[in-house]
Amino acid sequence: MFLFRESHSNSSTAPIQRIFFFGSSSMQLLQYTHPTAAGNLAIDEALLDYAEANEDHPELLRLWEPRQTIVVLGRSSPVDIETNRSYCDENEIEIIRRCSGGQTIVTGPGCLMYAVLLDYRRRPELRMLDRAHEFVIGKMKAAIQTLGIPVEMKGTSDLTFQGQKFSGNALRCKRNWLIYHGTLLCNFDLSLIAKCLGKPIREPDYREGRSHLDFLTQLPTTSRNLSEAIVSQWRPELQTKTWPQDLTNQLMQTKYQQDQWNFKI
Repeated sequence: MFLFRESHSNSSTAPIQRIFFFGSSSMQLLQYTHPTAAGNLAIDEALLDYAEANEDHPELLRLWEPRQTIVVLGRSSPVDIETNRSYCDENEIEIIRRCSGGQTIVTGPGCLMYAVLLDYRRRPELRMLDRAHEFVIGKMKAAIQTLGIPVEMKGTSDLTFQGQKFSGNALRCKRNWLIYHGTLLCNFDLSLIAKCLGKPIREPDYREGRSHLDFLTQLPTTSRNLSEAIVSQWRPELQTKTWPQDLTNQLMQTKYQQDQWNFKI
């Protein structure tokens, strides 16, 4: 596969970067954490939008770990119900909204984040949401089990260890592409979740009314071990250091840094 980048500009806009992929049928690996919460969420959406707009684009696995504690709302999550805004404001914890559905999560250092960009034309069976959940969660489950940790899939798209949840997942799809992303708790301060979040408006049956602290757990491993196991399971053929930066910056400025999007005002 060959890749090159072309930049051009005019008097009224910043340089525009285009990324060209040739013969890119294999999966790539992107291990990159943007310094801001807005940037990290924008990258996931930019990857999906860019793939949808470009005919010959590779599938991609992205791994990253936030540098700060952040609260991430689902696309339609009611901020005043699912979060403790006063605690977040007092402790300067950013609240931001992602492009995919699902409920609100808290993440930060010690919580590995992943995203998988998948091509429906190569995997048409994933157009059925149940199949998409089974495929991706199955891969993540298999990766973690190589570390000797017995985990299970429960609910719609949760992963559990000893009956407690350590991974929540969500997806967003377009005509030809799907991005599936989620969390993996391994060395995170779980007390922050109880402090930052309110009572969820929907609960899976297996939660059985448990509090956040009783319901959640962490994997007995490290982010590094998890990353290596996940890469071994998905088997990307090439590591890349490129992503659609111009589109990412545009989404940051027009969406993820705007209260109108994050708080739906």
